[in-house]
Amino acid sequence: MPTPRSGGTPRAEAGRTYLGWRHAVLLPAPGPAPRRPAPADAESLSEDWLSGQRDSEARTNRPLYFALVGLAVLALLCPLLWSARVLPGSLALGGVLACAAVAAPISFALVQSRLVIAQRLERARERLAAEREQRDRALREQQEEHARAHSAWQAAARAYEAQPRWYGVTVPPGVGSVVVTGGTDTGWSALLTTVGISRLREGGDLTVIDLTGHAVARELVHLARRCAVAPRRWVLPADLPRMTLGTNLDAGQRARVLSAVAAAAGAGDGADADETLLLRLMEVLGPHAGIGELIGGLRALITPEDDTARDDAALALLTAKQRTRVRERCADDPDVRERAWELERRLSPFESVGTRADDGDYAQVKIICTDRASGASAARAYGTYAVASLSELLEVGAPRESSAGGTRPGRVRTVVVCGAEALPDDEVDQVLSAATGGGVEVVLMFRSATPAALARLDDPACLSVVMREPGAAADAVARAAAAAGGSGRRAGDPAAGTDLHRLSEVIGEAVRGMVTEAGTDPDADPMADMESDDRFFPSPHTESGAVIRNAAAAVAPLDLVRHVRSATAWGRATAQAADLDTPVAVVEGEDAAVRPLDLGAEALRELPDTVAVVLTGDGPVLADTNPGILTLSTATLATVDDSRHTSDGSAARARGGGSDAEQSAEGGRPRIAAPGAPAAAVDGRRPAPVGTDVRERRVPPNLGPPPERLDWRV
Repeated sequence: MPTPRSGGTPRAEAGRTYLGWRHAVLLPAPGPAPRRPAPADAESLSEDWLSGQRDSEARTNRPLYFALVGLAVLALLCPLLWSARVLPGSLALGGVLACAAVAAPISFALVQSRLVIAQRLERARERLAAEREQRDRALREQQEEHARAHSAWQAAARAYEAQPRWYGVTVPPGVGSVVVTGGTDTGWSALLTTVGISRLREGGDLTVIDLTGHAVARELVHLARRCAVAPRRWVLPADLPRMTLGTNLDAGQRARVLSAVAAAAGAGDGADADETLLLRLMEVLGPHAGIGELIGGLRALITPEDDTARDDAALALLTAKQRTRVRERCADDPDVRERAWELERRLSPFESVGTRADDGDYAQVKIICTDRASGASAARAYGTYAVASLSELLEVGAPRESSAGGTRPGRVRTVVVCGAEALPDDEVDQVLSAATGGGVEVVLMFRSATPAALARLDDPACLSVVMREPGAAADAVARAAAAAGGSGRRAGDPAAGTDLHRLSEVIGEAVRGMVTEAGTDPDADPMADMESDDRFFPSPHTESGAVIRNAAAAVAPLDLVRHVRSATAWGRATAQAADLDTPVAVVEGEDAAVRPLDLGAEALRELPDTVAVVLTGDGPVLADTNPGILTLSTATLATVDDSRHTSDGSAARARGGGSDAEQSAEGGRPRIAAPGAPAAAVDGRRPAPVGTDVRERRVPPNLGPPPERLDWRV
């Protein structure tokens, strides 16, 4: 097995480990489109009003018209009377002139009245024209405002429809260990494949120790091979001769590993004495003596001196001189025979470790799993050996090369232990502390709520994740969620992390049969389905012609999405149920596709298979570990914190999100802001990019004489 990277790389700089995706709608729905303003009814001079004005004028001027008629009759009567010689000519002429003199002012008054009415009508027409022009101007302004509002609404609608709805949930920077409590085989398969996506995406190293016997890493193997990465696999105990894990350690480390294995297989009260005995044997047999030779030394202690034991293959590995020196070196202990007999009995299953190992090349993905037919006690022993050996490798400062392949500097390495409840508590503490010092991330999955898992629910240096059927942990998690204010948040609220999407409730049931079919059959080989890939993708090429490689290399995000969709049961099932992710009608401001989940004990026991409760520092967050969500068009590799950041993407790059071009290529969006909203500013100024000195943005002063003008003739 490979050794850890030296020095350790900070998690925030080296890469991210995805645990799943959470559903969140950061931009609210824009609502209905703004209505176009309708023009008001046009006003004009009505005929009734004009008739009223004319009738009023006629009533006012009627006496004057009567007076004019009377004067006209009198004026006509005077000449007639003169012609009839009734009136003299002077009087007739005077009467006509008098009538004309009286009719002149009356006629002037009538003309003036007509002018007044005409002016009144003209003013009314001008007032109506001014009001019409004002209404038209107001209507144009309203239409322009409506056009701007409609453009903003269209942009908001496009942003709302185009925004991601599934955001990545990652291990926070500075946290190097994850403890998963509870879960089913289906949920563990999803989580393990999602963690594998994180390492395949960036070319990191992944080591999986599966102690469940149910082959939960099967989908991960399918994905790795489709990505042209050849995983190394060992099924214990059948592949113990091919595995060199722990054989390249020094004497003290090997003694501690073997004593831990013996303690795990027995009462565990004599681990120190067993380690001392093994160290004494290595002083005689050499620091690189195999386990078979150590077992031969133990048998030499329980075999009489005159018994050559030629029929004992293990004892025959030692010379007579070595057997004599072993008895002399370990004879000071009065209980050495009983201890040697018990230690030899517990270590005999590991006698063939590394005896037929080949010098294999480096492997990016390594899987160690136990055969389900071996039983729980054997899984405990094999798991203790694998985890204890890895712990010793992680504590080594300088990298060591092994036949199982070494690591590559500058890459993130993750160790996943499935079924960690089978390990002793001391080994759990040992691997966590070793990973902290070696810069390696460790993910421990506990099927049941053991004290080792419950003790880390409140550990700030460890990220706690609770999945279905947490057992006794449900009450503790419910209290932690209530203290964090996780329950009672409104569905659809971007700040709420406890909204359960309907897609999460469907996919787990759909994939459960496909993922656990081989795992539920007690007679089936846990790796048989993994080997079936060789029929479709014969080595050394995949079906696309790509050469399967052992060296670590990053997989392009779009290629990774395509491989997840085609090579895993999660991708195929999610593609069939993609319609469930289509945004549905929003009723009273809440999305009908999600429902709030109260993080009570009963609700935690009935979680969907792929749903996990991640206890972050900001409160519990529901994450769907289904790796097929990555294939949805509404999914992104960016986190909610990345998308809420309003800078120019520097925060996303600081968290390992890469450059803006990389974010776009991944489908991630480093930030989401309302259309037209300015970027976050300080003191009214746009923030400068990270690492830019404010003084560098100032225009330097124009000092010194101007430069000479260029000669255009040159």
